[in-house]
Amino acid sequence: MGNRVLIIEDEIKIRFLIRDYFLSENFDVLEANNGAEGLKLFRENKVDIIILDIMMPEMNGLEFLEIIRKVSTIPVILLTAKSEEEDKLQGYEFGADDYMTKPFSPKVLLAKAKALLKRTRTQVDSSTKNFNGILINKLSHEVYIHDKEILLSPKEYELLVYLTDNEGIALSRDNILDHVWGIDYYGDIRTVDTNIKRLREKLSDKSSSIVTVRGSGYKFEVK
Repeated sequence: MGNRVLIIEDEIKIRFLIRDYFLSENFDVLEANNGAEGLKLFRENKVDIIILDIMMPEMNGLEFLEIIRKVSTIPVILLTAKSEEEDKLQGYEFGADDYMTKPFSPKVLLAKAKALLKRTRTQVDSSTKNFNGILINKLSHEVYIHDKEILLSPKEYELLVYLTDNEGIALSRDNILDHVWGIDYYGDIRTVDTNIKRLREKLSDKSSSIVTVRGSGYKFEVK
C-alpha cells in the first residue's frame, strides 16, 4: 500500500466518496464517523494525512485538531459546509494545512492531499540527518540510535543538535552555554559537562561521537 489517509467524516456518502477516490490512487484508508473515533484510530495507527470534517457529533474537527497538534505535525485538510472567512481563519489557527468547502470536487481534494504529502516529505527529508546510526529528525524532535528512539530532555536534544550542526568543530563550554542555554543564563559552565555526561549515557555505543577537546570543550565526530 501507499500512503495512509484517515478520513473523519460523519456523512457516510461523503466519506465513502472520498474513500473510493483515495483507494483508486493506492492509498491505505482508515475511516471514522466522529472526532472521538478518529482520535482512537490516530493513536493506534501510523497515519500520513488526515481529511477532517469540522461539524461532527461527540468531538468536532477543531477539538480533534487541537488535541493532535500537541503531539503531531501531520498534514490536515479541513472539510466544512461553512464558507465564512472567520471559520477558515479559525481552522488555520488550530493548525489546519488546507481547507475545502462543501460541496467540493474529490479530484481537487485528492490533488491537494498529494501536494501536501509531497511538500511534507521534502521537509522531513531535509530536516532528518543520519550520523552513522544517530538519526535526528528536527521536525519531530526525535532521535534514534540504530532505529530505536531515545528519550532526551529538551536541553539534551538542543545540545545534540548544536554539536551535530557544528560537526568537527571544537566548541568551548562558554560557546555551548550561550547557544543552548542562552546568553542570559547565569548558571555555571559545569552545566555543560553535566548534560554532556547524560547525553553520552543515552547515546550508548555512539557516546564516543562526542569528543572532549582538552582545554577547550567538546566537538562531534562521526564514529
